[in-house]
Formats: sequence, structure tokens, C-alpha cells
Amino acid sequence: MELGVSMFGDNHFNENGKPQSPGVRLREIIEEVKLMDEVGLDFFGIGEHHRPDYAVPVPEIVLAAASTVTSNIKLGSAVNVISSSDPVRLYESFAMIDQVSNGRVELMAGRGSFIESFPLYGYRLEDYDELFEEKLGLLVKINEENPITWKGKFRPALKEQSIFPRAINDHLNIWVAVGGTPESVVRAAKYGLPVIFAIIGGNPVQFKPLVEYYKKNYLESGHDAGNFQVGVHMHSFFGNDSKEIADEYYPVYSSQMDRIGQSRGWPSYQRRHYEQGRSQNGHLVIGDVNEAIEKILYLQEIFGLTRFSAHMDVGGPSHSLLMKSIEIFGNRIAPKVRDALKARQ
Repeated sequence: MELGVSMFGDNHFNENGKPQSPGVRLREIIEEVKLMDEVGLDFFGIGEHHRPDYAVPVPEIVLAAASTVTSNIKLGSAVNVISSSDPVRLYESFAMIDQVSNGRVELMAGRGSFIESFPLYGYRLEDYDELFEEKLGLLVKINEENPITWKGKFRPALKEQSIFPRAINDHLNIWVAVGGTPESVVRAAKYGLPVIFAIIGGNPVQFKPLVEYYKKNYLESGHDAGNFQVGVHMHSFFGNDSKEIADEYYPVYSSQMDRIGQSRGWPSYQRRHYEQGRSQNGHLVIGDVNEAIEKILYLQEIFGLTRFSAHMDVGGPSHSLLMKSIEIFGNRIAPKVRDALKARQ
């Protein structure tokens, strides 16, 4: 199982509720990715948002910068909102980073849980589902064919058009991020694409039927079981002492839940929600080393995971806290998880 970190580039907020300069946060992210590489984590993912509380609207810019200060870690998006992107330009950008990084790049396609990119780039929300289906199909076709002939509804047609550069080995690793809809897993299974499930609420076990449904459709679509990959993305944070890190991170985490909740009609986030999430049957992996190891191994067992993504910057915790959490994950949690998985095998 691969162990890595995802982020959205959440900005830190000062005591007056104002976000820091995005430039500061971007430079911090590059330092954080460098540390992930040094402590031996397997992958890093950065998401796309177009809001003042996030510093990253274009993940591939961050990935290009990170590729120059890392050597081994895989670098990917988490996610690119493919519905409001041009798959041709997206493929070209990621193929370039793949060449620079010597084949370490992944593209994760998703619908996105925020809608700002649609009016920003001139798309209608009424076309939400059609856009995703058409553009994912085009991206997969670009990855498999060159030159390409294609015709769709939302983009000018392509006729015997060559797309360069190509990713290393003429193949770009593409994942699909899924929030919980059966239609999404069927689509990913049809293309043989690996899926990562965003478990950001409730009991993770509730996702087990969906994971099994994805695997069933993947195999029935004729894809090799040996290439099957499935992951989960969960809000995570690690410290030396469980109560201490939970207490320190709670104000940051709850503030972001309330900021998002104001636009979505959510009730105010309470400490009881947080503690339920931190429990064995909850959606948060926030605590000390032993708690994290136990929960990650539990998740791997119930889902048959090939990837666990610790989403670590919700609410914009301080750079120093993030660096400590990454160091604990890479040096103290990941080795013990890997040893336990080898023992199981």
C-alpha cells in the first residue's frame, strides 16, 4: 500500500480572520513536499480551487516546482476539475512535468466539490455531468492514441491531431476521485482507471459496498486484476500526544468547516463531531502514532487498499505543525504500517 499526503493549499488565517499571502503558502508547500520526499513517503497530491481561502488554482504549477526539489516521490493533482478544463492542455502540462520529473507524475481527475471554476472558465452548471463524462473520455483517448481524431459537444473537434510532448513511456498515470456515486465508479471501471474515494464524513465502512462494486465492474470490464488500484483520501493530522495534537488542531479544523458550511447551510461544527470523527469508526485520522497506525491498517483491511492519502492541511495549520506531522508520518507511522503489511502477507 502506498502512503502519501494530499493538500488543497489551504491558507493560514490570522487573528483578524484574513488569509496570508498566497506566495508565502506556496513556498511553504514546496518545503513540505521536499520533506515528504526526504522521509520516504510515496506520493503527494495538490488540489484545484478558485477561492480566497485556498492558494492553488492550478495544481500543475505547484507540481512543476516540486519536481525540481524532489527525487523519488510521485507528484499528482488531488484533483484537477476536469469538467472545466481543456483535456488537451491538461495532458500537455502533465506530460511536460512527467518528462521533467523522470516519470513521477499522476493526474487525478474529479468533478470538484466547489463550483467557482465553471463560471470562471465559461461553462454551465447545467452541463455538470455531461462535461465530466465527455472530458474524461477525451483525456483517456489522448493518453492512448496519437495522433487523435475526436468529436464532442463541448470542445472543437480534433482530426488527425498530434499532441506533444508525450508522457514518459507514452503513458500518463490517470486516477479518478470519487465522492460516493455508483455512476462514477462504473465509469472509472470501464476505462480501467484507479479510483480514490474521498471519505470526509460518516463511518468509512459505509463505503465498502461501493469499493466492492467498483472492483466487480473493473473485472467485468476485462481489466487485469493485477493492475487493480484503489485508495482513500481522509482528513489526517499527526502528533506525539493524541490529546495535545487534537486540541491544537481543532480550532483550525473547525474554523474551516464553518467557513465552508456557511455557503452550504451546514450547522456549526462542534467538538463532538470532531471526536466522533477521530474514533475508530470515524472519518478522521487525527492523533498520535499508534492511533494512526491502527486506523490505517484497519482501513487497509476492510477495503483492500493499495493507497492511503492523508489529507493534511484542512484549515491552514501552521507550516511548523505541518512539517512535524509530515515528519511523524514518514519516519514513525509509515515504516510500521509497511512492516505490518509485510507480516500479513
